[in-house]
Amino acid sequence: MNPPLELRRSPLDRLFSLFTVVRPGESIGILVMAVNVFLLLGSYYLLKTTREALILVEGGAEIKSYAAAGQALLLLIVVPAFGWLSARVGRIRLITTVNLFFVSNLLLFWILGKGGAREGIAFYLWLGVYNNFVVAQFWAFANDIYSEEQGKRLFPPIGIGMSLGAWFGARIAREMFHVLGPYNMMLAGALVLVVSIALTLLVDRMVTERSREQSVIAQTPLGKEGAFSLIRRSRYLLLITLLIFLLNLANTSGEYLLDRLVVDQARQIGAGEAAQKNFVGEFKAGVFEWVNLLGFLVQTFLTARIIKWFGVGGSLFILPVIALGGYSAMLLAPVLSIVRIAKIAENSTDYSLQNTLRQALYLPASRDAKYKAKAAIDTFVVRSGDVSQAGLVLLGTHLAFTFQSFARIVVGVVVVWLFVAWALSREYRRQSAQAGLAAPVA
Repeated sequence: MNPPLELRRSPLDRLFSLFTVVRPGESIGILVMAVNVFLLLGSYYLLKTTREALILVEGGAEIKSYAAAGQALLLLIVVPAFGWLSARVGRIRLITTVNLFFVSNLLLFWILGKGGAREGIAFYLWLGVYNNFVVAQFWAFANDIYSEEQGKRLFPPIGIGMSLGAWFGARIAREMFHVLGPYNMMLAGALVLVVSIALTLLVDRMVTERSREQSVIAQTPLGKEGAFSLIRRSRYLLLITLLIFLLNLANTSGEYLLDRLVVDQARQIGAGEAAQKNFVGEFKAGVFEWVNLLGFLVQTFLTARIIKWFGVGGSLFILPVIALGGYSAMLLAPVLSIVRIAKIAENSTDYSLQNTLRQALYLPASRDAKYKAKAAIDTFVVRSGDVSQAGLVLLGTHLAFTFQSFARIVVGVVVVWLFVAWALSREYRRQSAQAGLAAPVA
């Protein structure tokens, strides 16, 4: 006797079952969402490689660190504007409007860059806002269409698309950089973003046609309460905020240490600015490639299992432990090869396991928290970590800090991060247990 149609498993269901528990009918949505985030991350790494070449050669490692303050100031305008728009339109109009705005920005950068403008700093500022916003929107949408039970199962395979896209983007960036040049890479990024909008529309149509509740939710604007107000009155969101701040402060400080050594080596080459740009671009593309290859492997084969074994809360300790080991190694051997390995290990875990955990933390949250608070945390709070790191660089430059002095400070930040992870893991368990995993946190 054949099983009922709704219980039959398609070949795609069986494929995704290699990575997590997949129920009949879920695989198509997983595939489209994974392709969508694959494209977003792939295009970002094309743009990121362009950004690195422009900002490091035109400004240097210190200017790159200081520019983060400008990103935070921009976000003081962008985050409230996003909240204002989200209270007036449904989720599809919100996502489409924001993404088309970014497409127009890329076209403007292409025109100015081809005209000879030195736009390294401006593009760096913009890309920091762009990347965090489009990725935050994607995962807010995922949180909105999946239940908490589904999200804990399906976010890991969706995240495979993110890790694979990041690796693929970093892999082809090295070749495309020489073929297209920095400015035509911007056009490629704009094209991919348009395709991403179409895929989001497809998934939204799939879920709204299948569920009347989702149809109503999709058309309902969010509440009028601001993102920062939501965060301020929720202990859970405050702990997420603090964890993301410390994570980013440690990570960007490590990036500065790596950039400092890379720029020193590039300047030893001489041979003019163009040769230095090529060296930096190719070196950083190589780092991105390794980070994202390892991230893809971790996401594909380990993330779902780690979350199943340790839970979301328990898994929060893995990245800070890796970071603590890496920065301790930098203290003992402050050379480019060691720093490169440490950052590859840290970033590959951050972009795979830790990224999935960051998204899963919002599963018990309200819709307002998923869109507004998440957008603020993933943009303004992340950039606030960059600003703090820029202040650290400024102070260290004036006080002539050595490489090891910076590394010691980062080790201290990671220790505090571990304590926050402990507090957040306890609060997550409390939130998940509250009202059958359904109570909002804001």
